[in-house]
Amino acid sequence: MEGIFFCYSPTMTDLISAALANPINRAILTRLPMLGAPDAWLVAGSIYQAYWNALGGQPVTAGVKDYDIFYYDPSDLSYEAEDAVVRRAAMVFADLDGLIDLKNQARVHLWYKDRFGADWPPVASAKESIGRFQVRCTCVGLQPKADGTLELHAPYGLDELTRGELRANLNCPNAAGITAKSESYRERWPWLRIV
Repeated sequence: MEGIFFCYSPTMTDLISAALANPINRAILTRLPMLGAPDAWLVAGSIYQAYWNALGGQPVTAGVKDYDIFYYDPSDLSYEAEDAVVRRAAMVFADLDGLIDLKNQARVHLWYKDRFGADWPPVASAKESIGRFQVRCTCVGLQPKADGTLELHAPYGLDELTRGELRANLNCPNAAGITAKSESYRERWPWLRIV
């Protein structure tokens, strides 16, 4: 996927290059359209962790626990509809050595409180959910476009990610656990700062 994105800044270039250096990210982004899931994005950890690993001189796959895919399909909010997409993903990504965590963002509000104890207001797109992670600089997503480019969505910009600043996201409906999450990041990348 070399040369498939439009570059607007060195930080954007560095982030996308680091993300694509992870062969699992690259494969997911290449195959994501095969899912047929609307508004599908590779989001969060596997993207920013690849970048921080590259900055820290570690392998880009170090510490990546899973590969999060968001999509948005309000046409059927049933568990069964989401499970059908999860099963398709299991086939599309069967050869990849990584846990794929795929969620229809149109239905997260239906189960979130039972699982995490906090309300999660409905969203109107996968992009809106990308902007709700607990730590602002981790709100990043990549989406393959029909013309072969990648769209980068970073609703709070990339400056905090570049500077290693871990700042609470006031748009996250569930801020509980942000301290533990930030400390977990600092254990792996000690140069990060909680601000």
